[in-house]
Amino acid sequence: MLQGTHTPGVLRKVFGGTHRNLKRGSMSGKPKLTYFNGRGRMESIRWLLAAAGVEFEEDFLETREQYLKLIQDGHLLFDQVPLVEIDGMKMVQTKAILSYIAGKHNLYGKGLKERAFIDTYVEGTTDLMQMILTLPFSPPEAKKKNLPLIIEKAKNRYFPAYEKALKQHGQGFLVGNQLSWADVHLLEAILMVEEKEPTVLSEFPLLQGFKTRISNMPTIKKFLQPGSQRKPQPDDKYVATVMKILKEG
Repeated sequence: MLQGTHTPGVLRKVFGGTHRNLKRGSMSGKPKLTYFNGRGRMESIRWLLAAAGVEFEEDFLETREQYLKLIQDGHLLFDQVPLVEIDGMKMVQTKAILSYIAGKHNLYGKGLKERAFIDTYVEGTTDLMQMILTLPFSPPEAKKKNLPLIIEKAKNRYFPAYEKALKQHGQGFLVGNQLSWADVHLLEAILMVEEKEPTVLSEFPLLQGFKTRISNMPTIKKFLQPGSQRKPQPDDKYVATVMKILKEG
């Protein structure tokens, strides 16, 4: 079990996740993403929109006043970000946002069975990524203790499961015969772990091939290029900004 992260209330607001119709939205018709200028839970949403070839706008929270105004104006149903304005809706629950995008852009399989498998794989990668997402908010000693545990779980629990899934399915994708949300999510997770341990895939040849293949799909390749809306690893400045905006009391 990972230890030493900051207060649960703050982390829920950073990594929180129903949707509701509201008037506020992008004048361009593009989805509008409101979050901090960093990864967090919004990064998977950026990944999925990019994989679908959807352009989006971003509004970065920089002050606590911005955040409180969103709450006071009734834009955050559970007082949490991320917030995505899309198709006349304001969506403020991460999984609901991702499910909607995947369903709209043909990244959610064919039928209920494929969707169930996609959900299963996405839940697994979400569990792995959540450990990495919360790491920067931990005290130094907790970071030192928890990072090896994360790498160990990736190598012994999560990546063996996805290696087996690719072998059994034999289609080059996790589910069905085309790109899905599960594939995009897994690639994001792989790259996050590799940032911490570059050799983590050395014992997983199918995942190595998967990484190369999915990374070279045109929309994803574009997102991985410098200058895209993909965010860098969080640094101390990002953590301090988030904590300042979400401070309680």
